Amino acid sequence: MRNPEPSHAGEMPFLDHLEELRWRIIWSLAGLMIGFAIGFFVTLKFDLVGLLARPVLPLLPTHELYYTHPSEGFSLTVNVAMWLGAVLAAPWVIWQAWLFLAPALHRHERRLTLAVLAGGVGLFLAGAALSYFVVIPLSLPWLMGFGGHSLTPLITANDYFGFAVAMILTFGISFELPMVILALATLGLVTPAFLKRYRRHAIVVIVVIGAFLTPGDLFWTTIALAVPLYGLFELSVLLSTIVYRRRASEGPSGVAVEAG
Repeated sequence: MRNPEPSHAGEMPFLDHLEELRWRIIWSLAGLMIGFAIGFFVTLKFDLVGLLARPVLPLLPTHELYYTHPSEGFSLTVNVAMWLGAVLAAPWVIWQAWLFLAPALHRHERRLTLAVLAGGVGLFLAGAALSYFVVIPLSLPWLMGFGGHSLTPLITANDYFGFAVAMILTFGISFELPMVILALATLGLVTPAFLKRYRRHAIVVIVVIGAFLTPGDLFWTTIALAVPLYGLFELSVLLSTIVYRRRASEGPSGVAVEAG
């Protein structure tokens, strides 16, 4: 890939920007393809479909999931491999986006972006882990218990994996709340005083969001999402306070003001 030379004004020409963007997209797509190939291999090698199905199998009379179309087993495997491949390729894609955007950012903006990206990945994984290890095993017995002894669950693999993936993505994305608030606080769009003033409103909004995002309007999954989200909101208040104090100690040029 050609490295565009800056113009005499110190800025990259517009056509060179387009060329740089084109190559970043190409490298990102290549990373996604490699990630998908690795994801497909790992899914088959370590039976990730069976791993994802593990929470529901003990609750089924035959301890098995069923599929109703000849190609459904293959399509489920491909879907799991694609999701895994996207997760594996995400750092590479983010890195390509970073290489494209970094030259236009100031030094403190670069630090903020790196912190938000690193924190976002960690929080997403934490939310996904909470969903798989805690929320799904908690919600399945409660949901399936409504059938009593008169109804026998005959759950298809497609329906279960749709439920499980929706739960995992919901919790993973919802856990990005501190990173969003941290970015807004750094840009000066929200302040700690604003967040504290509307703390009660935030509780109501978080509960409503939890009820809307969790499938099936399940009370326990709503609580399981709302409680960590409120804890993350309080973490966001703390992070925004740190950012606000740091901004207050810096001069207009972004350089810390020294006493005396």
